[in-house]
Amino acid sequence: MSLSKRLTAEIIGTFWLVFGGCGSAVLAAGVPDVGIGWLGVSLAFGLTVLTMAYAIGHISGCHLNPAVTVGLAAGRRFPWNEVIPYAVAQVIGAVVASTVLYLIASGKAGFSLGGGFAANGYAEHSPGGYGLTAALVAEVVLTFMFLMIILGATDKRAPQGFAPIAIGLALTLIHLIGIPVTNLSVNPARSTGPALFVGGWALAQLWLFWLAPLVGGLLAGTAYRALSTEQTAVPGTAATA
Repeated sequence: MSLSKRLTAEIIGTFWLVFGGCGSAVLAAGVPDVGIGWLGVSLAFGLTVLTMAYAIGHISGCHLNPAVTVGLAAGRRFPWNEVIPYAVAQVIGAVVASTVLYLIASGKAGFSLGGGFAANGYAEHSPGGYGLTAALVAEVVLTFMFLMIILGATDKRAPQGFAPIAIGLALTLIHLIGIPVTNLSVNPARSTGPALFVGGWALAQLWLFWLAPLVGGLLAGTAYRALSTEQTAVPGTAATA
């Protein structure tokens, strides 16, 4: 598959992730009486990845996230020379999704970006009031675990055809854990789209939501490669894998 087609698929897929996930938070989470709340937002993010994995996984791999792309490259599942083009495509998809979401959300009387627009933050901008260190640790650890699940579920030795389900449920779970801490990112592209509209504090804190997920992804790719690499059996011992 040509790089241009794969990048187009990544733009579309990341658009769906941000529009579906952040859109559920902005448009549906707090609706009186029938709002979906944090549980619904968590599920929405998981469903975007699950559905797109089946839709474009066979085209681009359905990364939708620079941290996933870096983690796959570190795990030797993806070429390093395509990491930047993939990341650029993912950011474009996120920005387009945020633009469409803004056009919809701003059509309601009383709408204000002061509500956060699903941007990620720490300290006074954390939903639960968590500070910088807590946010940094949470984003690194949750991204690490997300990539470990992705790498394991897509391993050629794993049961085939079920990876999107495991990955979608994993994203749901880490949102259930992390939304109170940072509004949950684990995805620099997802964080960039809303931050560009909110500006101010969101842009000032955006560095963390690039640094932490990329570190988590890099660590996971390295760790999974070391964990899963087959070793030559030593005479008289059992082979390890």
